[in-house]
Order: sequence, then structure tokens, then C-alpha cells
Amino acid sequence: MTLPQETIRRKRDGAALKDAEIASFIAGLTDGSVTEGQAAAFAMAVFFRGLSLPERVALTQAMTGSGTVLAWDLPGPVLDKHSTGGIGDTVSLALAPMVAACGGYVPMISGRGLGHTGGTLDKLASIPGYDVAPGLERFQDVTRAVGCAIIGQTGDLAPADRRLYAIRDVTGTVESLDLITASILSKKLAAGLGGLVMDVKAGSGAFMPDLGAARALAESIVTVANGAGLPTRALITDMDAPLASAAGNAVEVAYAIDYLTGRQCEPRFHAVTLALAAEMLVLAGLCADRDEAARRLEQALASGRAAEVFARMVARLGGPADLLEGCERHLPQAPIVQEVRAEGVVRAVATREIGLAVIGLGGGRTRPQDGIDPAVGFTDLARPGDASGLLGIVHARDEAAAETAEAALRAAYGLGREQAGETERPAVLERVG
Repeated sequence: MTLPQETIRRKRDGAALKDAEIASFIAGLTDGSVTEGQAAAFAMAVFFRGLSLPERVALTQAMTGSGTVLAWDLPGPVLDKHSTGGIGDTVSLALAPMVAACGGYVPMISGRGLGHTGGTLDKLASIPGYDVAPGLERFQDVTRAVGCAIIGQTGDLAPADRRLYAIRDVTGTVESLDLITASILSKKLAAGLGGLVMDVKAGSGAFMPDLGAARALAESIVTVANGAGLPTRALITDMDAPLASAAGNAVEVAYAIDYLTGRQCEPRFHAVTLALAAEMLVLAGLCADRDEAARRLEQALASGRAAEVFARMVARLGGPADLLEGCERHLPQAPIVQEVRAEGVVRAVATREIGLAVIGLGGGRTRPQDGIDPAVGFTDLARPGDASGLLGIVHARDEAAAETAEAALRAAYGLGREQAGETERPAVLERVG
């Protein structure tokens, strides 16, 4: 056994860690012999010094092996999608039932909010009764019966990552390419997947604002995953503005329901969701090409099959059976709802600041043990080029929080007097793998 402090010191000084050193540290992280302070120091050392490809693989494998690794016996391919996170990134809630409606099985293990971005787990936790942490047997049963199940990371799957994930959130080490790669892939490998599609965000609301950095992360994940025997592709998508016009927890669940039921279909959200889901169907051999996959996914939406799968998943995991019909009745509502208006044309959005404003409202964490107010957030967020005068609608717990959030939202938008002629970047920027 290598002493944790020696592993930290060697990485701090730029040494390449041996597989045994990494395995020993992760074992200590799992059994509690590595302290929270040591885990934070290790994360910071990796953040500044980085890991080589062999170190990255060793870290991923050690974290994967820290708990149970699932094996599936299903009549269709086992698939998943993962996003590096952004603002209004509600894609998972819509994509999983869409892919399931087309013959895939999607056992999706999601995370809590990380840094300034929202977490799929926190969104689902806003649904009354929804069990975000069922046992593995129930997780497998729901996936088998419904076609998809979205839950949080259990204590059985990659428990070392679960501990390190929470520490990264509050120590300024979220953006580490090495730690992101190991965190994502350890969970996915432990879930026993047959295929994975990554959504790597680039832009002002992403952990990797620069396109080059996003490309490096996408290539890292694809390389390590394929090397570990998990067929993986990645799309780099735009996060220079919120993807959905809602940011928060319950408000994003409501947005996803509106999308699945056909009440709302914003073009950029639809484009990203469709592109990622199509990659999954092609990767699994369920469709010959992305055009065929897109047609099948559109049919799953139009027919109501995808919405039905979502409703069944929610009900099987303890949520209300009539959530689609009684969304406003079941989801928590903020007592203060007020519009934020400003004259001019939206030229740019400091998207990360909107995520931080959600945290300020109580919709995110500043410490791992913090609770979350599921009702707060923003809806009707403006996009570049909008000239309606409405920047967004604040959902807050009290007047003071609403005023602070309004000021933050105004500061996040750059306005001009007339259209500047520029167009937004494409929703999907690049494809890797």
C-alpha cells in the first residue's frame, strides 16, 4: 500500500503515477481511509499536473472496479448518453425515452449538479415520490420493463467516483479533463453498457468554453472508452446560450414534458436531442444511418410513444402516474414568479452566470451537503437575436431572492439597439469518432 500523501506529493511534483499507486489511492477513497482533504489535494494536483493516457486509463479502471459492474441480459442493445453539462441541458429526460421507444435499453446513471451546471438527478428529484436511488435490482427491473431508467449513482456502482465527484464540485477542480474522463467512464463501464454517445459542450456555459479544449476532452473520452472495450462516439455541441429556455430543476422537468408531449419544440434543443439519439441508434445497429434514425425518433415523438415511456418510467420509480397530465399539480411551484424585461436585441449571453444565478436562488449547491430548492430557476430565457423585450421569468422563494436573480439575469445579457446580422453557431459543432 502506498501512503496517500506520497501519491499526492508525487503527482504534485509532476511524476507519472504507477498503476498500483492509483489503485491504492482509489481503494482508500472507497473504504474511507483517504480523507476528504487528501482527496481534494489529489484532485488539485491532477488539475494542475495532468495525467498521461496510461494514468487516465488506470484511474478509470480503478474507479470502475471500486464497486459492482453490471451485466445485462436484454433483447436489445444497452446504450447511454452522457453530457459534460450546461445550462438548460434537459436532453437526458427526453432522449432516454425516445431511444427506448425505438428499441434501445437505456440504464442511465445521472449525476447531481456540478459547479455552475444543473444535474439530471436533481431535476428528477423534484418529481414527488420519484426514487432517484433505487437498489440495483429495481434499477434493472425498471430498465427491462420500460426500456429506460434514469437514477442517481448508487453506492454499488463506482463508489470511489461518487465521493470524488462531490469533492470536485466544491474545490474548483470540476474542469479537469483527466478527472472528467475517469468520472464519466467509470460509471458507464460499471453500468455494463454496449455503446455510449458523449455530448461535450463548448461555449460560455460549458466547463470547456474553448472549442479546442472541448475537442480534446471528446477525443480523450472516445480514446479511453474504446480502449476499454466500450464503443463510443462524441458530439461537440454549442453552449454559448442556454440550450432549453428553462434553467432549474422542476422547471426543466416541465420543459421536458412539454417537449415529449408536443406542446413545445424549440429548434436548438430538438436538434441536439435528435442528433445524440440518432448516434445511439446507429452505434447500436438499430438504424442503418443517422437519417433513418432521425425519422424513427421523430415518429416516436409524434406518436406519443416516447412520452408514454417517460410516464411509465416515472410511475415505476415511484412518481405520480399522471405526471404528464398533472404536471403543474405535482411539480413544486415557486411562490414568486416575475418577468425580467429590457429594451434591445440580445447580442450575447454570459451563460455561466445564469447557472450561478440558479445556485444563488437555491437551485444548486455550494457545499456537498447543501439541500436544493427544486422550485426555483428561470423560464422563457431569451436567445441571441431575440428582440421581444423579455429576458426571462424568475421563479424565486422570496422577493429578496427574486431581486438578486433579476439583477444577475440582466447582467448576463448583452443587448444592442438593432440586429447585428450575426447568426448563432450551429447547435452541433463537431463529431468525434
